[in-house]
Amino acid sequence: MDGNLKDAIGTALGTTVSTVRPLSGGDINQAYAVTVEDGREVFVKTNHRAPPGMFAAEGRGLTWLDQAKVVRIPAVIATSDQFLILELIRPRQRAPSFDQDLGRALAALHRAAAPTFGLDHDNFIGRLAQSNHPQPRWSDFYRQERLLPQLRRATDGGMVPQALQRALDRVLSDLDDLVGPDEPPARLHGDLWGGNLMCDDRGAPCLIDPAVYGGHREMDVAMMRLFGGFAEGTFNAYAEAFPLAAGHLERIALYQLYPLLVHVNLFGGSYVGAVESALAALV
Repeated sequence: MDGNLKDAIGTALGTTVSTVRPLSGGDINQAYAVTVEDGREVFVKTNHRAPPGMFAAEGRGLTWLDQAKVVRIPAVIATSDQFLILELIRPRQRAPSFDQDLGRALAALHRAAAPTFGLDHDNFIGRLAQSNHPQPRWSDFYRQERLLPQLRRATDGGMVPQALQRALDRVLSDLDDLVGPDEPPARLHGDLWGGNLMCDDRGAPCLIDPAVYGGHREMDVAMMRLFGGFAEGTFNAYAEAFPLAAGHLERIALYQLYPLLVHVNLFGGSYVGAVESALAALV
């Protein structure tokens, strides 16, 4: 961490940075445990190539999740275009009830709801802009604000073969029939893979790195099943607290399309095959 960044962090905290310790984890940003002159320790995430507003949007998202008061969310201390400063959480061993507690907490978070499909501001997923323009119906939101922007980006980048484009077009045209029964907007984490779940200092679940919005709760559940990291006990506890609608297992591939297209745009064409596999389950 260079001296200018240390000075900016110290200014935001009203003190001087004493020590900086790099932390592991994360594919896009750098993370540090920072000790300041008065003895406080904080978590700092930084990226000199971050788009303007990215860290501020993440801070707003954490606060929005925390408003539900159902699961541990790190407290936001300060944000700028250079960094995000959060409380430093020191993980310990998971409590025996960790998986079940997580399932019940996610059910409660989704029940906390949202005013609309969308959000009153746009944000980011990874370093990619994420439009949250409200739509009256979930199928409209998923089509216009999720799938189409990522598809256009991937197409412009030359990463979508024609056959894949045609299959995606069929899904987009049939989306009203594919999305499942109507449900009110849920309060979503929005990027709920295993790397964005941690264990706090009490052994309880803690959620980090959100890409929040109001949406269909099966989006979070499908993302949890995409890359692993969640025990079946979590899904069972969720189902007991807030059962999913009939046919939800058949919709997993549909709701994994968005994060898979995001991964195509973030990490390249190696994820195109996963998009093709998801589409094969739908068309």
